[in-house]
Amino acid sequence: MYSTSYLFFTILGCGLATWLSRVLPFLFIKRMNISQPVAEFLSFVPIVIMSALWFNSLFIQNLGHLPSIDWENLLASLPTVVSAIISKNLLVIVIVGMISLAALRFFIL
Repeated sequence: MYSTSYLFFTILGCGLATWLSRVLPFLFIKRMNISQPVAEFLSFVPIVIMSALWFNSLFIQNLGHLPSIDWENLLASLPTVVSAIISKNLLVIVIVGMISLAALRFFIL
């Protein structure tokens, strides 16, 4: 099979590649002067990514059929969206979402 050092260096290399691909863009942008419209445009990237992940989790894919609604995630989303509107704090939103889903799974399912 594979040696321990081979696996270790593979994991280390993958971690380094992941870290560099996430950190290098920030280092380049930090040194550049970007215009206000570009900075404003880039400020929407985190919310768009979170929205796409959220929307994707609301549906269950069944091959050969239309997607069905994941009611558990939809119900947990309701207090999460309310907390997002009220707090506008990503940490609060994530914590409320986790607690909502955990409560649903503990008490209902």
